[in-house]
Amino acid sequence: MDLVLEAADRHLLTPYVYPAGWPEGEPCRQLLSLFVITNLGALTLYLLFGTLSYYFIFDHELKKHPQFLENQVSREIAYAVRSLPWISVPTVALFFAEVRGYSKLYDNIEDSPYGWSGVFLSMLSFLFFTDMGIYWIHRGLHHKLFYKRFHKPHHLWKIATPFASHAFHPVDGFMQSLPYHIYPFLFPLHKVTYLGLYIFVNVWTISIHDGDYRVPRLLQHVINGSAHHTDHHLYFDYNYGQYFTLWDKIGGSYKSPTSFEGKGPHDYLRKLREKDAAAPNGIGASKKDPGASNGIGASKTD
Repeated sequence: MDLVLEAADRHLLTPYVYPAGWPEGEPCRQLLSLFVITNLGALTLYLLFGTLSYYFIFDHELKKHPQFLENQVSREIAYAVRSLPWISVPTVALFFAEVRGYSKLYDNIEDSPYGWSGVFLSMLSFLFFTDMGIYWIHRGLHHKLFYKRFHKPHHLWKIATPFASHAFHPVDGFMQSLPYHIYPFLFPLHKVTYLGLYIFVNVWTISIHDGDYRVPRLLQHVINGSAHHTDHHLYFDYNYGQYFTLWDKIGGSYKSPTSFEGKGPHDYLRKLREKDAAAPNGIGASKKDPGASNGIGASKTD
């Protein structure tokens, strides 16, 4: 994060915002700058990629699903916007430690003991390390001691949109982001690579809430995509992973997505349309009990 802070200081904060006598390296100034940068950056990533995903990827037919809530999109956005500043408080503390030199982030490829191969390997290890950490933190948040207070707000969105991606309770949101921030304090990581991965994980979080269940057939039971995460929202006890299905399989919580079996939310809507078309005057079928099967989870979240 020091690269972003340095650029902000050079091009904006030092010449136009802060008094000339306030040094760039002064801790209070760095904390204030990091708080503003972190919030603006997170909000920009969320709204930019969330909006692009919502209008160009998300299937708006899903809004007809019985478990899609009234005014859900605006409620998701409002919840996320309220939570992000609170999530940023402990996040900024970790960014501040990075800026002050306590992490293992490095500037130049030459600083890696393995050169470019080390950078590539660090990207893979980052994904596997954070996937493992998020799995266990996410699963822990489903424990009865924590679920109702911290994680249940995110499960309000049974049929999620991309804007549900960051609609967390602040404690929930920070805890699930913690592995991203811990990694560079444990393992060497190139600074630009870290920024790229930071953007990637935000985009990925949006993508697993976008309702696009397509995954290459060979990877359907390897990659934890939107189909897997949708079933997590619907059925509660399955598919806690972030990128991969590995830890769900190890932990016995893997569930093959219902969308791959013709029983997902899209299939449920298709069957409703068929019943509506077959019913006299097209009346009645779509008013069936919204707790039925075929894409509506009998979850424990209520």
